[in-house]
Amino acid sequence: MDSFFASSKTLICQRFHDACASTGSAIIGQPPGSDPAYEFARSTASGLLSAPRRIESRFLYDSEGSTLFDRITQLPEYYLTRSETSILAANSARIREITGPVTLVELGSGSALKTDLLLHAWLDCAEGGSYVPVDVSEAALAAACGRITAKFPQVRVIGVNSEYQDAFPLFAQLSPTMVLFLGSSIGNFNPAEMLRFVSSLAAALQPGDFFLVGIDLVKEVHLLEAAYNDAAGVTASFTRNLFARMNRELGSSLDTSAIEHVARYHPAREQIETFAYFRRQQTLYLAPIDRRIIIPQGESVQVEISRKFRLKQFVPYLEGFGFDAVQVFTDERGWFALVLLRRMQRY
Repeated sequence: MDSFFASSKTLICQRFHDACASTGSAIIGQPPGSDPAYEFARSTASGLLSAPRRIESRFLYDSEGSTLFDRITQLPEYYLTRSETSILAANSARIREITGPVTLVELGSGSALKTDLLLHAWLDCAEGGSYVPVDVSEAALAAACGRITAKFPQVRVIGVNSEYQDAFPLFAQLSPTMVLFLGSSIGNFNPAEMLRFVSSLAAALQPGDFFLVGIDLVKEVHLLEAAYNDAAGVTASFTRNLFARMNRELGSSLDTSAIEHVARYHPAREQIETFAYFRRQQTLYLAPIDRRIIIPQGESVQVEISRKFRLKQFVPYLEGFGFDAVQVFTDERGWFALVLLRRMQRY
């Protein structure tokens, strides 16, 4: 299995190289021989059999999940997107001044609406540019690439439908570059996952490359919990869609109406923890691996964490991986931050 994933990454690099050599925009899909349903089933079984039960949050983002998340970003309770957008609106020109004409690579691009602000700043200084969005949702990636290409015909767009880390080997081809990781998506990693992510990212970037990361800052609990428990119930639908996706893709035969969305703030860990609470016992079937798992009544399955950060801790943490914090941008209320870092020379 390890050799398969290694060859898949090599194939992604080759296909990306071919796309760069051709003219026009392109999307690099999953490599031939990959089986997304099998990977979904295998990961789900592993998570549900662990203690506590959990499912990787990346599986929230199928086509329907991505659409629901776009709706979440527009909700009155969900301040994160508006706060980050205000920072980009005020500072994109300054970011472009600092970085110069680098290629923009966006991890977890989704609809890429906020990226428009950076692209406008890039095109104010040059006649063209390059943008490489990376996303696990094929539908969201195709929509984003089509929209960006139509709105910014001067920009060369090459989409990569893969996990974040699978795209890291491409960075050497793209340098000088700035990797974007917006929306406080880095908060979805637990400490061990963030350690692996940041160390791998730092190793993949060349000296002088940039990393622009958005982080949600610690604030009043009522503001945090409201953002993940909206009155309209869209976030609850987002959580339940994960299990509806299991029904669609894995034949799981779950009654999603008996699954309740629960999101609460954990003060000691400074993170929102989102669970699916099973109001009655259900048997989940995973057809690709022919496995049944019983989830008893009253049990919860963690589907996502959203860590909140303090700048005085977060910035030194990243600098420990060979980054230099060039500038920190915050919104007027100090609720959200964008941290611009430069990869330092290796010694």
